[in-house]
Amino acid sequence: MYDPAQLRTFLAVAQTLSFTAAARRLGVRQSTVSQHVRRLEEAAGRQLFARDTHRVDLTADGEAMLGFARTILEAHERASAYFTGTRLRGRLRFGASEDFVQTRLPEILQTFRRDHPEVELELTVELSGTLHRQLEAGRLDLVLAKRRAGDTHGQLVWQDALVWIGAPGLRLDPDRPVPLVVFPPPGITRARALEVLEEQGRSWRIACTSGSLSGLVAAAHAGLGVMAHTRGLVPPGLEPVPSRAGLPELGAVDFVLLHGRRRGGAQQAADALATAILAGGDRLIRGLRGREPA
Repeated sequence: MYDPAQLRTFLAVAQTLSFTAAARRLGVRQSTVSQHVRRLEEAAGRQLFARDTHRVDLTADGEAMLGFARTILEAHERASAYFTGTRLRGRLRFGASEDFVQTRLPEILQTFRRDHPEVELELTVELSGTLHRQLEAGRLDLVLAKRRAGDTHGQLVWQDALVWIGAPGLRLDPDRPVPLVVFPPPGITRARALEVLEEQGRSWRIACTSGSLSGLVAAAHAGLGVMAHTRGLVPPGLEPVPSRAGLPELGAVDFVLLHGRRRGGAQQAADALATAILAGGDRLIRGLRGREPA
């Protein structure tokens, strides 16, 4: 009833909220993406996306289809691996951005380990900028991280907005420098926060620097300052800073998969993990997409 190709297209659109970005990810024409979505909606008898000329959003039925699509595709991949007799082996060096520490990435990795028990998975959790450097140096085989503004390399997993977040009730004095809670260089969100404040002519000061997301979250909870963060990954207990605070817009951020230069078993394992992440990428977002700061 449900074609795997159409389900993969559906997931790509659901994760990027863009027919154009989904087409780029899948390497097909945008008309093919539209056709797959239309046929899947016809098969389901429900509208899965609410779309106009400016934006694409999942409907309630589309949200329900996410879980079904993942389950069907995971079963399809397991059946294919079983009957073709392919068993991946080797060492896979995977790097993930610090942003994913508190998401459901472990569930995706657990499923990968179950399906490919002979792959030795080595996980590195670091800042996105550091992961980019390690990949370029040949020390990683696959990276899931933010992409620098203006960059086009990498396979888009999803795009989300960056927002200012802080402790509930935090007030910023417009006559004083903005207190910032930031990662150290080469943090991509740090660079973006400083850039937009400089463009606005707004003074700022570093209130806390930490290479650990948990350290930054603790500082933000304590009311030490504000931090730039992905809207869909806002940690519990923190919230978007109200627009009346007058902070400049941070724009969007891309999360991408980047492959290293290795071949053989490591490359096959990297391809398999990339497929699993693309299939379950929406699980990395905690459902805050679409909520605008007041």
